[in-house]
Amino acid sequence: MDNQLRLHRYLDAVQATDALIESAYAPGDSSLAAVEARARHRMARVRALLADLGDPFAGIPLVHIGGTSGKGSTSTFLHSILHSAGLRSGLHTSPYLQVATEKLQLGSRLVDPDHFADLVDEVLAAATAWSARNGGRLTYGEIWMGLIGGFFRDHNVKIGVIEVGAGGRFDLTNVITPVLSVITEVGLDHIQTLGDTIEQIAWHKAGIIKAGAPVVTAVTDPAALARIFEEAEATGSQVIRVIEGETYRIESVESSGVAWTDLETGERFESSLPGRFQAANGATAVAAARALQRLGFAIPDGAIVAGIAKARIPGRAEIVQREPLTLLDGAHNPQKVEALARDIDQLLPVQPGGRRIALFGMLDAKTHSDALMTLLPKIDLLIATSPRVTAKPGLDAERLAEVARASGFTGEIIVDPEPRAALDRALGIANRNDAIFITGSLYLIGNLRGHWQPDDEIVLKRTQWPR
Repeated sequence: MDNQLRLHRYLDAVQATDALIESAYAPGDSSLAAVEARARHRMARVRALLADLGDPFAGIPLVHIGGTSGKGSTSTFLHSILHSAGLRSGLHTSPYLQVATEKLQLGSRLVDPDHFADLVDEVLAAATAWSARNGGRLTYGEIWMGLIGGFFRDHNVKIGVIEVGAGGRFDLTNVITPVLSVITEVGLDHIQTLGDTIEQIAWHKAGIIKAGAPVVTAVTDPAALARIFEEAEATGSQVIRVIEGETYRIESVESSGVAWTDLETGERFESSLPGRFQAANGATAVAAARALQRLGFAIPDGAIVAGIAKARIPGRAEIVQREPLTLLDGAHNPQKVEALARDIDQLLPVQPGGRRIALFGMLDAKTHSDALMTLLPKIDLLIATSPRVTAKPGLDAERLAEVARASGFTGEIIVDPEPRAALDRALGIANRNDAIFITGSLYLIGNLRGHWQPDDEIVLKRTQWPR
């Protein structure tokens, strides 16, 4: 089959799944009881769909990874470790940056576009049969759980890593029964659906802890940690903590990567992924790998070191060009923006006489004011834009500029609501001594990363890294 036909089949499959996004449930009553009732109804629908597909997750050991910040990176680190150990590891992450096939990975490869199209055909056929029996139509998220299960089943995955979409307790991924749960840092995000306090959000995150399965956590906030320990006590689960200064020590943070030492073993780990926050994510993945060792999985210590070194995560502190120096980072909540701002001098140094230019855009639902307040002292020029994503409104670019001005930013502000046009502005005004960083919504990163690596190339080559 030629590449154009393969692309055509992939695009048709994406169009078929994307058409279901609008059928997602309206928020309605936002009380906890109503949210829980809707969630349990949706999760029951997912379980029914998976049963119709022959329970594709059955017999596959799974690791479930949630948290406000770091869950995608931690998932990728752990998957890289498992792959380095020679285990047939499957990975699901969400959301994708550029192409839907990113969400289904076997080892270092994305799902083949033909197999993706076949999976969509299979799951949509099962969904049609379900609708004929029950009425109504299954939604995008529900269909995707079938795709993940089918992918793991078809590839005879021996261990799967599944990232939570949002929250945890009522996330559609929480129909699985993991052998290990992982909860990264907890902060304010998705407050419209998860609540506006750390305690409420942590309660949602703790919902992925399952009876008897250990939980690894990097949570430091005492209020959030209390919720995790409460859930662990109720489920009889061991809590394994990851704490900077107690279980690991950061050795270096450079634009070329980060290094840390495991204080329990004395082992040194080095990652080419820059940013202090990646040390926390990597250390969490190491703790998860060691928990899996204790559960009987064959993961040599050398594979843990190698897996950390080999992991690549597009769109997270990713340098995409050198002149002008340009970095992509999907820092989509205040906690992530704060982590980016803390390391920006090491991640994105400015040459003498140069400026730091930020291209920034967030979804309307995000806590944009707090994020901007952290970012503005680190930049000289702001280009405000608005990410483009189906069924999710981006924050108006002019409104973003107004927030920046009200926050006391005195530098130049350029407003361009179209992401690609905003990128052209940034690259056009930057000189070789300037540095550009593109941040905010992960969807914005996805809108723009194709400037350096086209979507079609990722689908056909099945890798997010140029070859």
